[in-house]
Formats: sequence, C-alpha cells, structure tokens
Amino acid sequence: MAALGLVLMFLLTQATGNRELYERNYVLLFGLNVAVAGLLLLVIGWIVLRLVLRLRKGKFGSRLLVKLAAIFALVGLMPGMMIYVVSYQFVSRSIESWFDVKVEGALDAGLNLGRVTLDTLASELANKTRAAAGQLAQTPDATAGLALERLRDQLAVSDVVLWSASGQMIASAGDSRYSIKPERPPGQLLRNARTQRVATQIEGLDEVALPAAEAGGAEPAASAAPGAAGDVNIPPRIKALALVSSPGVGLFGENRFLQVTELLPVSLVANAIAVQEANREYQERALARGGLRKMYIGTLTLSLFLAVFGAVLLAVVLGNQLARPLLVLAEGVKQVAQGDLTPKAALQGKDELGGLTRSFADMTQQLADARGAVQKSMDQVDAARANLQTILDNLTAGVMVLDLQGRIQTSNPGATRILRAPLAAHHGRPLSEVPGMAAFAEGVQAQFDTYFGENTLHGIEHWQQSFELNAAQPGTPDNAITLIARGAKMPGNECLLVFDDVSEMVSAQRAQAWGEVARRLAHEIKNPLTPIQLSAERLEMKLTGKVAEPEQILLTKSVKTIVDQVDAMKRLVNEFRDYARLPAAELKPVDLNALVNDVIQLYASDNAVVPVQAELEPGCPEIKADSQQIRQVIHNLLQNAQDAQEGLPAGRTALVTLKTEYSPSSRRVRLTVRDNGSGFPEHILKRAFEPYVTTKVKGTGLGLAVVKKIADEHGARIDISNRVVDDAVQGAQVSLSFAVVT
Repeated sequence: MAALGLVLMFLLTQATGNRELYERNYVLLFGLNVAVAGLLLLVIGWIVLRLVLRLRKGKFGSRLLVKLAAIFALVGLMPGMMIYVVSYQFVSRSIESWFDVKVEGALDAGLNLGRVTLDTLASELANKTRAAAGQLAQTPDATAGLALERLRDQLAVSDVVLWSASGQMIASAGDSRYSIKPERPPGQLLRNARTQRVATQIEGLDEVALPAAEAGGAEPAASAAPGAAGDVNIPPRIKALALVSSPGVGLFGENRFLQVTELLPVSLVANAIAVQEANREYQERALARGGLRKMYIGTLTLSLFLAVFGAVLLAVVLGNQLARPLLVLAEGVKQVAQGDLTPKAALQGKDELGGLTRSFADMTQQLADARGAVQKSMDQVDAARANLQTILDNLTAGVMVLDLQGRIQTSNPGATRILRAPLAAHHGRPLSEVPGMAAFAEGVQAQFDTYFGENTLHGIEHWQQSFELNAAQPGTPDNAITLIARGAKMPGNECLLVFDDVSEMVSAQRAQAWGEVARRLAHEIKNPLTPIQLSAERLEMKLTGKVAEPEQILLTKSVKTIVDQVDAMKRLVNEFRDYARLPAAELKPVDLNALVNDVIQLYASDNAVVPVQAELEPGCPEIKADSQQIRQVIHNLLQNAQDAQEGLPAGRTALVTLKTEYSPSSRRVRLTVRDNGSGFPEHILKRAFEPYVTTKVKGTGLGLAVVKKIADEHGARIDISNRVVDDAVQGAQVSLSFAVVT
C-alpha cells in the first residue's frame, strides 16, 4: 500500500511539472492518491484497534508497541509539519513572481513586431506589383509570357501570373507554369483589386498556427484569406493582385490582373510562431494562476498526509518487529515451564534479541534431542530393516541367513523361487530338512566349515562354489539347477548364503563350447575321409576278378562298409560344420506361407515316409527373415518330427502338422510344427537345444541346436513342449514367433 502511494505521488509531481500531462491526468492521479491516503488511514485505524484489544487482554508487549508507535508518529509528524509550512509560503509567493508585467509587455511587443513586419512586406510587394502592372498595360497577351519572365527576375519573386477579368490564366512565369490546374485568385481578392487597384493577402500561416495578418485602409490592403480550399500544404507566402489597365476601348478593351507571389523568409516565420506560442502559453498560465496555486498546495497537503500515515504505519510495523523477539521468548519460556521441550521458534535477526531467541531455541532443541534420541534410533533401525527387507524381496538372487548349525533364520522370495522349495515354512529348522535340499545343505555346511578354518588362519572374506541340484538324468523330473553360491560370516553367530541360478549361462557356455568342438572336428576329420573312400574303391577296382569268389564277396562287402561309414562320417562332419559356421542372417521381407508351401513340396505323400499336413492362415504379413536359414529350420523340424514317429504303437496315426498363425496384438507370426510321436523325455526338455542332446540312436543332436541358433539370429522366440491330452503325452510341439515387417 505504501509503495503504491509513493508511485502515485511521484506521478502526481510529474503531472504538476508537465502542463499537458497535468491537463490529462492530474485529476485522476489526485483522486488515486486521495484513495490511497484513505486506505492508509483505514489500515492505521485497524492497527490501532488491534493495539487497543491487545491492551485490554493484557498481552505481553502491547504497551511497548503503543509507545514505539507514538514515538515514530511524532518523529514523522513534526518535521513534516515544518516542511509543509515552509513549502506553503514558498509556493504561494513564488507563483506570483512568475507572472511579471515586463514579461507580458515583451511578449506583446514581439507579437506587434511580427504583425508590423508582415504588413511592411505586404505593402512593399503591393507597390512593386502596381508598378509592374503599369509596365504591362501596353503589352499584348501574345508577348505577355516573356514580359512576365523579366518581371519575375526583376522582382525576385517565386511566381508571376497574368489573369483575365473572367479568371482565366493568360500567361505565367514561375511555379504555376508547371501546374496543370493553377490556383485562381479568390473572388474577394479580385473585388479588392478592382476597387483599390491593388490588394494583398498572406497565406500559409494558419497551417503553422500563426493568425493571418490583415491589411486595410486607404493604402494597399493586405487581407487575410485562406489558401485554396482543402490545400493544407501551402508554404507561408504573400500574394499581391494588381489591376492592369487596358488602352483599348470597346469589346476588346478587357481589364487584366497581375498576380505576384513571394515566399516569406523561414526565419521570420519560425520566430513569429515561437513568439505566438510563448504568448499563448503565458496567457493560459496567467489565467490558471489561482488553480495552479491550489494544485501545488493540494499536492503538498496530500504529501504531508501520506508521510504522516506512512510514519504511523511504519512505527507500528517496526514496533512489532522489535517486540516480536520478546513475545517469542516469553511464549517459549511458558512452554518449557509446562514441560514442553519441542523445538521453539527462533528469529534470524542479527541483533541481541534475535540471538537470545536462537540461544533459547538451541537449548530447548538439545533437551528435545536428548529425549527423542532413543526413539529416533529405534525408528532408524526399523526403517533400515524395512529397506533391507524390500531390497531382499526384490533381488533375483537367493539370500538365506543360517546359524552355525545350518538352521534357516530367514530367506527372501528369490531363494524360494530358485530352489523351488517352501523355505518360509522351514524357518528355524535345518536346511537339510527341506525336501530335496539334503545334498545342497551338506555341501554348504562343508564349505562353511572349511571357510571358518581358513578364515582363522588366512583371513578369507568369503567362499564361492557351484552346485548342481537334481542333475538331469533319464527318468528324473525337469528341475535340474546349476547354482553359484557365495557364503560369508555375519556379525554374531550367523552365516550369509547368497546364490543364483546360472543354468541358462551354463547352457550358453555349452553351446559355445560345442560350436568350437564342431569347428575343429569338421576340420580334422573331413580331410582324411575322401582319401579313405577313394583308396577303398581303388582296391576294389584293382582286385575285382583277380581273387577267388569267397575273397571277392568279402572284398565287396568290406569296401561297401568302408564307403557307407565314410558317407556317414561326412554327413556328421557336415552337420558339425553347419552348426559351427552358420552365416549371419540377412533379414529381408519373406512371405512365410509361400516359403512353407515351397518346402512341403519335398515332403509330398509320394516322397515322405510320414505325411505332412499344412494349416496356413491366409493373409499372414511378411516377416523379417533370411529365407535360406528359415528353409533349413523347417527342414530340421520336419525331419525331427518324422523321425520321432518311427515305431508308433498301434492305433496312433503318424502325422506331422505345420501351422502358421498371425497375432495382430503382438504383430508377430508364429510357425508351429507338431507330431504324434512319443514326445520329449522330461530330462531332455530343459537341454533340448544344447548340441549333442538327442534321444535318436543315429542322431547327432545338432538339429534343434541349429534351429535355436538361427532363431536367436532372427530375434525370434522359440518354445518346445509336449502335447498332453488326458494326462497322456500325444506328441511334441516346437514353435517359433517372428516379428512382421513394419
């Protein structure tokens, strides 16, 4: 509120120093300042009312606030009244001194001087024009143009025009010669020229705010007349129009008029305008002398009110600031006396009172801290326990805490998930009593025993060991797990056991190792196979017909055995080579349905041992794939499906189904191959994609490994499972899911 009042007061003082701004905005600014003063008065009244109420209630610090407010009000009022009185006398007397009689006389003399100068110039031009008209009396219209040019140079004027009595231009010299429609003399000027022989007028001064000068009397008249109607760009000038007598008599003795135009000097016009404006402003201010005095006195009075009101308001505000630390301290002492040791408010001031409140607040804070230290410590312990439990619950690794006798103290959900055992139900019991964990518990206990002995001697921080739980064997369930476990001693008599399932990592390492073995075997074995086969065939060719019949039969049989085994070895080596040197996939848009139709032509009923049935969903979009590698995947899956149905029991029909289907929600196309065989043994399912894992007598175990490798190259998801109907295995199923082309 005070800031707004200062801004308005500043604007008001600016308005008093600027006449145009005063005329436009003084009343508005004065009214706004009065409104602000009224609001300040209301605020002060409200504050005084609050002080009275505080005094009646006996609140601490009320009398101090009243005393400070009175002191500040007197400090602001006394100097303000003194300045107001001095300023009032100064304004009243100085305004009268502004309007001096000498200044007014000088301005009037300047105006008269300008009028006399204009009249003199008009009279001189009239005399020159009358003399020039006499020279043109004997000049005919035909040669008037040359005469006018001479007159223009002789008179040193801007324009000379010869008009007929009817107002038609006969000849001209100067600016009007280039005008398409020259300006005709006004009718009043023509009448004055007929009656007085010569007439003058001053034009263009109205446009620059100088009243036109008038000339009259027996001497050549200079009449003030405006320029052409609508012409607002006429330069200040004097026009003289003189009657040119004609010597002829009768019809052709018509009078003519000579018009001479002379531009006024620029400096004369500028000085005349300046004197006129100064005189006009002086007269306006002289007339508003009383209002000006009232305006300044009103501004001073309003400034006094604002200063006094601001001083009182400032007194209350500053008094409140001084009394506030005492009030805070008194309230704090009261609370401490009642046994309340909660933190107390402290002021941030740099004075002694502020420091006192801070010291008192520090003292009570220390007492409160001492009282709440135990509770705070307990809360921190609970929070840390909750945080640790949250971390353990969300770890993918398994965490267990055991005592020295191997009893489970606690475990996280990750341990239950990895071990697939209800550990939470066995808390407080030995790990060995958990179903299926006896061997694991024995191995862990042995590692801890060794660790405690070595830790005492060598200071080892932890132990680490891998464990194989429920190793996959024929006839065992599919729950083989490879663990990496780490153990360490915790404070007290407890042991920490952390373990993670690395079965997938081990499987990947096996696949990589088999790839390296396959590459080396293919290189080492393939080289001698061809010479062996050629040597056996050469022996047969050389010895055929040269040995007895029994030896010939033995030779043929032996050579055939060698050749067949070499071919088998070549096929094995080729499969190893294909697995080890599978080229990088070149992903391009491929129509999977068309590719499947192309492949199953090779498995037609006349060529295939087991029929192949295609169930292709029409409209499947193209997938991103390498057509040659996908063709190999289909061949491998179909071959495995056909081999799996050899020796089916009676009543089951051998059939291979190849199916495609599109999922719009996931934007993927699924390729599925199903058979009616005996399915995969449970111990094979988890390791089916590892090299050399197979149930076929003649198989190499690389078919599904190659399929898995190609699927990984394509970013496809691959699933393998047994088809179970009425709790009986009715065959196997392998499916791959490919992303469609976007």
